[in-house]
Amino acid sequence: MSKKLVAFFSAGGVTKRAAETLASAIGADLYEIKPAVPYTKDDLNWTNDKSRSSVEMKAPGLSSRPAIADSDANIAAYDVVFVGFPIWWYTAPTIIHTFLEAYDFSGKIVVPFATSGGSSMGNISSTLQKVVPAASVREGRLMNSRVSASDLNAWADSFV
Repeated sequence: MSKKLVAFFSAGGVTKRAAETLASAIGADLYEIKPAVPYTKDDLNWTNDKSRSSVEMKAPGLSSRPAIADSDANIAAYDVVFVGFPIWWYTAPTIIHTFLEAYDFSGKIVVPFATSGGSSMGNISSTLQKVVPAASVREGRLMNSRVSASDLNAWADSFV
């Protein structure tokens, strides 16, 4: 049996609830990815080109990597790491890249999951594969609606 971790970043609580549901259903440990400087409501205003989230998401390449509050996730202890986040600008927030770059994911299975008000997963898995090339990034799923524990277990079991 593989050891599983559900790591997540949540800006408003929706992704946190999805992560808690997933971790509970599949018997995984839970880890919250917290920014060193918490996001305010104004920071998250996607309609403002000068808001923190807008600036971060529009920055090219490695120029925007929001610092994370800690780096104490024991990634080495896990075989499969589910990484959850709200979709921003059709992709993962740049803090997810910060998290993935902070640890050695060599030989790990990384499975993204996301919440969104209208976006699909798109090319998120292939984008994250470039961030952690020594890992095997699998196709993820949206967790916008309620799903049964048995459905989540079947999904999680497909990665081991």
